[in-house]
Amino acid sequence: MNKADMVEGVSKLTGSRVESQRIVDFLFNAMREALRKHEKVVVQGFGSFHIVMRKAKKGRNIKTGQEVLIPARPAIKFRKGKDFM
Repeated sequence: MNKADMVEGVSKLTGSRVESQRIVDFLFNAMREALRKHEKVVVQGFGSFHIVMRKAKKGRNIKTGQEVLIPARPAIKFRKGKDFM
C-alpha cells in the first residue's frame, strides 16, 4: 500500500479525493513534525513510532578498503501494538 492507495481509501469515506489528499497529507506532516521534535507518536491499536540514537560505528570504504567512522545519528523505530496482527 502506498500513499495514493491511502488517499483512495479515505476518499471512499469522504466522497472527495481533494479532501482525502489534504487529510492524509495533514496526518503524515503531523507525524513528521512530532518525530522531528523527538516526540513519540502513538496510534492506538496499531503501534508507536519514536526516535532512537544509533551509535557511532566503524565502517569500510568499499572502493579503497579504508576504515571510516560512521557518526551517531537518529533513526525512527516502530513498535507494533497489541492489536496489530
